[in-house]
Amino acid sequence: MTGLFSPLNIGSLTLPNRVVMAPLTRNRAPDTVATDLLATYYQQRASAGLIITEGAQISPQGVGYPATPGIHSEAQVEGWRKTTSAVHSAGGRIYIQLWHVGRVSHPDFHHGELPVAPSAIAPAGQAFTDEGLKPFVTPRALACDELPGIVTLYRQAALNAMQAGFDGVEIHAANGYLLDQFLRDGSNRRDDDYGGSLENRSRLLLEVTTAVCKAIGSDKVGVRISPVNEFNDMRDSDPQTTFNHVATSLSSLNLAYLHVVEVNMAGESSAACDMRQILDRFAGTYIANGGYDKAHANTAIADGRADAVSFGVPFIANPDLVARFHLDAPLNNADPDTFYGGNEKGYTDYPFLDETE
Repeated sequence: MTGLFSPLNIGSLTLPNRVVMAPLTRNRAPDTVATDLLATYYQQRASAGLIITEGAQISPQGVGYPATPGIHSEAQVEGWRKTTSAVHSAGGRIYIQLWHVGRVSHPDFHHGELPVAPSAIAPAGQAFTDEGLKPFVTPRALACDELPGIVTLYRQAALNAMQAGFDGVEIHAANGYLLDQFLRDGSNRRDDDYGGSLENRSRLLLEVTTAVCKAIGSDKVGVRISPVNEFNDMRDSDPQTTFNHVATSLSSLNLAYLHVVEVNMAGESSAACDMRQILDRFAGTYIANGGYDKAHANTAIADGRADAVSFGVPFIANPDLVARFHLDAPLNNADPDTFYGGNEKGYTDYPFLDETE
């Protein structure tokens, strides 16, 4: 029976298992450059079928949190090369997530300039800045003639990722960040070619994805979406129709995978969107995410509701999560106080099985 420990071909890679490490912001990249500590963290988790890194901003304009890494400068490329080398030396496979936070940033990150968005709509909530929490501001709506430049930034970031030694890239179109802001009508009120209809609201995502595929090959490109996640004050009047359209549109690009966050930030599904409809419209590898444990992941794969499953918090606390799943061994408990920022505590110091026996 097909399950978590069955091999899987995704794009140009053959994964030895279907246990994927989900992208996880950890705020441990001072000066936006991946460090030796990051390399150790990811190397420890190289037994995952695939590692997807934390989001890496594609430009300074894309920054929205302290100490998050980028993939737009030579120093950042060099920093990440240590991580890819470490993971590959341990037999792993690693994609980088390409990130632009859009409106959920703050002028503190941009020398006083406003964050950018599809529309000038301030999200409810607060930004995490170097000086603590500050209310979100009303962003500046991107002009139509700026959008080709956004596409170019994603394309160049993907090329930089290949230079840094990554096996591929994941385009972050989920969780209320820039591309997701264009997709959903709660944050996109434009009346030009990038707003209004489904075709218009998904135009930027498709332009970005097409450009990245042409730059590095579609077999090295995945996309992440989150149809029912309300994080960062997101909403859509008809998420089923919106994301069915997105899945159908992306299907024609022969991507490595579609990565779907099936729940909200509280881990709850929603009757507003049946993920099976999205899966059925995407002719490719479907990675499911959202509150899965080993048993539910195996059932989803066996039933054809997912080809692989990504895990977040379990991978934070269990660098050898694959082995623990395989042996039905107990899992370490994660320490939420060390999720964001800090040093090796709660990052690279979680014990492996052979250290606890």
